[in-house]
Formats: sequence, structure tokens, C-alpha cells
Amino acid sequence: MQPNSEDIIAALDLEPHVEGGYYRRTFQADQQPLVETAGGPRYAMTTIFYLLTAESPIGRFHLNKSDIVHYYQLGDAIEYNLILADGTLKTVVMGSNVMAGECLQLHVPGGVWKASRLLEGSAGFGLISEAVTPGFDYADMQMGDRERLIEAFVQHRDLIERMTVD
Repeated sequence: MQPNSEDIIAALDLEPHVEGGYYRRTFQADQQPLVETAGGPRYAMTTIFYLLTAESPIGRFHLNKSDIVHYYQLGDAIEYNLILADGTLKTVVMGSNVMAGECLQLHVPGGVWKASRLLEGSAGFGLISEAVTPGFDYADMQMGDRERLIEAFVQHRDLIERMTVD
């Protein structure tokens, strides 16, 4: 029997994430020295599960100071929209169909605006993992303000309006 999104949420003990979707921290580098950053000490690395579902299909635009490597796990493909500092838009699809150009891994440098959305498929969910270094801290994450993002990247207005909240 194929699991549904509720099964995955329960099995992995996921909770709602502020950007949309569901998550759970799965690792933090407790045995390593903390890394000093401009925002204070951080774990050397943290990891999470991150799930988008038909009921919560969008990870809204946000920016992290740390580098993040995403790893596709299972379910439907997930499209990532990245807006670089110079305004360049990069779109990448993470999924299992590598022959069609879908990626199993995606590196997003710190300082890049990122949004994701579940692509329609039979599973009704898409699951990835993320490794963050220096480790994730909410103080290092900025949710996208629609007006400010449009002001900075007017050429991506339609996308920003779809991937942010008023």
C-alpha cells in the first residue's frame, strides 16, 4: 500500500513549518564545536525532513544565511525557484526522474531567495531532506515580504505574488 501525506506526517513525526509544508529536525552536530557566526554560535550542521502536501503545496519565499543542500527522498517532484542577488531566476525540479533532468540534490547558497512548490503527481506529497551549514537557526531565516521582494525583483512579480502571503 502506498503511503499518503498523513501517513508520512505521522511516521516521521512532522509538524507545520512557518514557510509552509511540514518538517522535523533530524540531526544537529552536538559532538562538534559550535561555529561562530555574525548572528552568534551555531551548530556546524543540522538536518531536517521537509514535506509538501496537496493541502500545503507551497514553501513560501524565504532567505537563509546558511548554505543548504536539499536531497530528494520520495513522492512527487518539487519545483524550486531561486532568485539570486543579481535578480537572476533559477528554476530546478527535484525528483526521481533523473533522465528527464530532475535533480536528486540541490545546493542553495546562503543569501538566495528560495520558494518551492509541489508538482502534481500520484503520491500527493513530496519529501526531501536538507543539510544546513552552519546549522539552521530561525534568527538566520527571513520570510519574504511581498512588497519588498517585488520592489527588489519586479521582473518576477507574478511568481513572487504566487509564492508569498500578503
